Amino acid sequence: MASGFFAVLDDIAVLLDDVAMMSKVAAKKTAGILGDDLAVNAEKASGFASSRELPVLWAITKGSLLNKLIILPIVFLLSAFLPIAIKILLILGGIYLSFEGAEKIYEWIFPHPKSKEIQTVENEADILALEKTRVKDAIFTDFILSLEIIIIALNANESTDLLNQILTVSFIAVIATIGVYGIVALIVRMDEAGYHLVKKSKSEKSLKAKFGNILINALPYVIKGLTIVGTIALLTVSGNIFLHNIEFLHHFLETLPGILRELLIGLLGGIVAVILFNIFLKIKSVLVKS
Repeated sequence: MASGFFAVLDDIAVLLDDVAMMSKVAAKKTAGILGDDLAVNAEKASGFASSRELPVLWAITKGSLLNKLIILPIVFLLSAFLPIAIKILLILGGIYLSFEGAEKIYEWIFPHPKSKEIQTVENEADILALEKTRVKDAIFTDFILSLEIIIIALNANESTDLLNQILTVSFIAVIATIGVYGIVALIVRMDEAGYHLVKKSKSEKSLKAKFGNILINALPYVIKGLTIVGTIALLTVSGNIFLHNIEFLHHFLETLPGILRELLIGLLGGIVAVILFNIFLKIKSVLVKS
């Protein structure tokens, strides 16, 4: 009886050791997209009123966890019974990400009329509605990125048994959410931390006050930088998806460095997506008027 109990413990220890080893492999494989996920979500979680930053971030975090609860069983089932569906989902997700990245660039060059309206919104109900819309948008983008992270982690462990795959991929999914949104929370609260340091310092010339002012003054530049990095991240992630899942692109621009190649392919895909979307909107507008 006792020997059987210790045998079970030994099996559990071996399993956990295998999961730890496989998690390291999966973490290395997903490190790039986790960085992209951080940049994208930090950009999306910024720009809210100070009192709303943490509630909004918590809402996005809960949405991200729900995304992973939905994605994990579906990916395991599709991987077992319909592997082609995973590739199709990845390509559709890549199209969405490339569209969002290229659309941001398009909007910077040709600002949308509604962008100006958003900047002048002062009504509390409109602000809350805008906040809700942005949270939904962030959760949807997180769904696409989470799908990519989970599939990459699964592919990194495809040679292991099902139990190892489930434990390893689930571990990566949870750590990705906690890690990414934990860092995002630190970024968006930089200014509050700075104000706290300044308030608690005895002198304006103290090291604490100087560091607090650095945090306060640096936040707008960090957010602007993350907006740029987040847009680039959307395009590089989508380019990576296209390269690995669309056969005729495997050797396209292969003389270029990897990141530049992914960026250009993602941008080209995004430009096509934006053009087709605008054509669709014009056709829809004509049909509505007629």
